[in-house]
Amino acid sequence: MKIGIDTFASAGGRSGIGVYLMEILRRISPSGNQYELFGWDFDRFVYAEAAPYCDFLSRCAFSGRTANTLWHIVKYPGFARDRGYGACFFPAAHRRIPNRSPCPSIGTIHDMAAYWGSRQTRESLGVIRMLLPNAIRRLDRVIAVSEWVKQELMELLHVKEAKIEVIPNGVDHGLFYPRPRTDESVVLIQPFSFRRPYILYPSRVEHPVKNHIKLIEAFGIFKDRTRYPHRLVLAGRDGNRADLVKDAAAASKYRNDIFFTGHFPSTSLPELYAGADFVVYPSMYEGFGLGVLEAMAGGVPVACARAASLPEAAEHAALYFDPADAEDMADRMVTITSNRDVARDCRAKGIEQAKKFSWDNSAERTLTLLEELAG
Repeated sequence: MKIGIDTFASAGGRSGIGVYLMEILRRISPSGNQYELFGWDFDRFVYAEAAPYCDFLSRCAFSGRTANTLWHIVKYPGFARDRGYGACFFPAAHRRIPNRSPCPSIGTIHDMAAYWGSRQTRESLGVIRMLLPNAIRRLDRVIAVSEWVKQELMELLHVKEAKIEVIPNGVDHGLFYPRPRTDESVVLIQPFSFRRPYILYPSRVEHPVKNHIKLIEAFGIFKDRTRYPHRLVLAGRDGNRADLVKDAAAASKYRNDIFFTGHFPSTSLPELYAGADFVVYPSMYEGFGLGVLEAMAGGVPVACARAASLPEAAEHAALYFDPADAEDMADRMVTITSNRDVARDCRAKGIEQAKKFSWDNSAERTLTLLEELAG
């Protein structure tokens, strides 16, 4: 049986969805069903190492979101029929999905941020409101990466519960594990040099959902209260309204202590985590909270927002704050920095919490579901 995998909207493996797709592909066996990838031509070699047993077909000559959305609506059904797919998998179904499929289909929903953000800001939903609900409801099975996402699918889009399978993402424990702390004052990760001590927020730079501006405000309060020498490292590529975040950093009196890395190589992230005093995660909306669990797996204490799926991921292993309250955020930052017992407790509980999440388990459940659907 031939099974198609859509690689569009996965940012060439450089985003959280890209990591998810890579981890699934690495666990495809050379025996059994034949898997075939399709996507933009410039991604042809991105997945070669992760998926050596899968062919890659270039489709959709135009790289824009609108053109690609139209390809899924107009061209995909004929393409899937011509390829003879027994089933098709859409790893980024909340971003790119056809209205109809000639074969059984499964889509993974990582979050409803686009839908949620538009509702909150009263912006026009446009294509999202017109196409997304019906397209997701037409999937034969829907994978939600958390119970939070499952509830949103049921409440916002009225997807039937019987269609939804909750399969959490995993953590690469071969990459993220507790590393020895050194007394070095500088962490060298080419081409970067990070002076310690520093606080880390690993996330796409985006306003308002990722909440960087409130974090920058809280960092100023933290510095005013403690006079500690900590720096704030914001590691992630630019997203929507990143310019507003950078303007807020430039306006801070502690602007010299705020550092933007831009896109940061995923293979170097464990070293970046290991050098941090703690990770702060102020995001107002996360479908899963992978960065929180990666930090915990690496033995780094975490302070995070009590919002969306983050409490589901971190459970009792993090310090929580109100993401809309900079004072509350700063309080937790002060506590985790100044109270060694609290930091040690977060570290120990975080390591145990992260052990509950495995890419092997996530991939096995996903591929089993896909192959069952393909018959």
